[in-house]
Amino acid sequence: MNIEWPSVVARARLHAALGEPARLAIVDRLILGDAAPGELSRALGVPSNLLAHHVKLLEQAGVVERSRSEGDHRRTYLRLRPAALADLAPAGAVRAPRVVFVCTHNSARSQLAAALWARRSSIPAASAGTEPAERVHPLAVATAREHGLSLARAATAHVDAVLQPDDLVVAVCDTAHEQLDVDRLHWSVPDPSLTGTEAAFDRAFTDLADRVDRLVPVVQSNGGTDG
Repeated sequence: MNIEWPSVVARARLHAALGEPARLAIVDRLILGDAAPGELSRALGVPSNLLAHHVKLLEQAGVVERSRSEGDHRRTYLRLRPAALADLAPAGAVRAPRVVFVCTHNSARSQLAAALWARRSSIPAASAGTEPAERVHPLAVATAREHGLSLARAATAHVDAVLQPDDLVVAVCDTAHEQLDVDRLHWSVPDPSLTGTEAAFDRAFTDLADRVDRLVPVVQSNGGTDG
């Protein structure tokens, strides 16, 4: 049997990166959503200088990457690289009666995320915006349709009119994450409407689909509104 040494070396690097409790805790947190280094430091109780060391090793192993906030450009967010850690999520780690996806205008990312969630999970989903637009973006509707989903009847809504107690809130844009004052997960998904191209909306859809697939096994209903 021929051994593919480059693949073995890459896997060994991944196992080494995860073979330390603090780094595994960082990855467990990033499976759920993106986080700024300071947010991770506070959540995990790890000093910032030590966190930076662990993050550097995870970056070198190809597990973690950085992105610049579209809201506050001084901030950066850490995120897992797509497909870097297949099937690593701790099943049933989060309980919630409903999942609410929030972005600024509730016209694209949050709508697509809610539609994707509804296809993958029996736990109810909703979407909302911190500054909702008048309508769902036409390219979001078209992108959903191309992937077998429908936003034909979707309408925008303000987050204050949608959120209920115990909802699991997922901010799917940087600006909404930086504006919300409720407990939430954060997905740093670039705004496709900034370029307004079909390719940008398709990239956003692919990013959201990957994240939904990672989160679904982690969330269990707590018996609230899940019928």
